[in-house]
Amino acid sequence: MTQSARGLFRATGKKSKPVLQLAIDGSIKRADGLERERDEFYPTPPEPTRALLSAEGERLREFPLLWEPAAGDGAMVRELERAGISVTASDLVDRGCGAQIRSFYDFACAPAPAIVTNPPFAECNWRDGRGRWIYHALDVIGVEYMALLMSWSWPGAGGLAPLWQKHRPARVYLMRWKIDFTGQGAPPMLNGWFVWDRKHAGETVLRMLDRTDPAQSEMFGEGDRV
Repeated sequence: MTQSARGLFRATGKKSKPVLQLAIDGSIKRADGLERERDEFYPTPPEPTRALLSAEGERLREFPLLWEPAAGDGAMVRELERAGISVTASDLVDRGCGAQIRSFYDFACAPAPAIVTNPPFAECNWRDGRGRWIYHALDVIGVEYMALLMSWSWPGAGGLAPLWQKHRPARVYLMRWKIDFTGQGAPPMLNGWFVWDRKHAGETVLRMLDRTDPAQSEMFGEGDRV
């Protein structure tokens, strides 16, 4: 399961508005809103995963195996494997990528020490999930590393303050472009990678990611502290 259009709008408190869409014949048409996919399934485009690899690839390659627990059709798995990283996958729904069909919350022991995924946002936010996904990963399963692709507004919810205090991310990457999860244009928000890493000590480091720069990892200095 991936972050849905519904989750995107709920995270900002906004409703879907009329948007401009590119038709097959190349014309621009006005639509009342984005068309919804069955089961709110929106695969992650390759750019966010490639951006994470450019920034965190060295650390990710320290693990013998990564776990993608919301694998969907395997979009993120394919990008990680293309980079030479071994991945095991699971999800609630079988979408043909060979993932183990099992709820994330049924795992009491992680099949890999590190997680990289675009989680169901409702399980991470305060309004619906009370941060349940993060607590389960870090308190119950006890993974060493976790990178979650989420709305940039995620940590702004007041109710998440205790979670942030207990499990402060090691690094946060703001992606300076809006990800089109639906392929229909008009993505509503900015997203970021939130990385928890038990190897890290100190305050959260804020860094930026750009979609088009192939040397992203060379852009980073010490970063800004948040």
